[in-house]
Amino acid sequence: MGERIREKYARAGLDESDLAENPIIQFQAWLQQAKQEEIELPNAMTLATATTDGLPSARMVILREANNEGFVFYTDLTSQKSQEIALNPNVALVFDWRQLDRQVRVTGKVHQVSQAELEAYFYNRPISRQIVDLIAKQSQVVPNREFLKKTYQDLLVEYEGKELLVPPHWGGFRVYPNMIEFWQGRLNQISDRLRYNRKSIDSWCVERLSP
Repeated sequence: MGERIREKYARAGLDESDLAENPIIQFQAWLQQAKQEEIELPNAMTLATATTDGLPSARMVILREANNEGFVFYTDLTSQKSQEIALNPNVALVFDWRQLDRQVRVTGKVHQVSQAELEAYFYNRPISRQIVDLIAKQSQVVPNREFLKKTYQDLLVEYEGKELLVPPHWGGFRVYPNMIEFWQGRLNQISDRLRYNRKSIDSWCVERLSP
């Protein structure tokens, strides 16, 4: 089944005439197709950050929203990625849908989401996830797993039937893109690469790249 799906998209390829004028619309169409084909975690993306002296770091995060304002994810504000973003807001994203022989690359600058957006997202999550956000000080050293489990269970009891405030160390980021590249594998190995570069707030130019 997987190879047939991959072959279907590889045969179709990607032509300039297929593209939406706005790369976000094009991305949304590809994301929807990945969901329709039941790709596991279609909204998983690699987030690459770097220190001010250029030392890179990458990890997988979950895309929560993609619209004309950018690509949104939520995380611990004390984490390594958040600390690097605070000093160097230039980041890169990669979406890899290998079952469709597709990849999307994004580069852009990061801004924090508004408090209203943050609260709307946080309070839409079950209390179990809210408590994980409260205790998960990402990348900090902890004694052992039992320490985390006990802290989690204690807070479940403490906040039963209560509203948990948004943790001050937890927040959301929006990647405002300046480049979005769509890569489509082809059966003849001459893959299609089409890149959008931002010209203005609502204007993009498209270039075909050599594979």
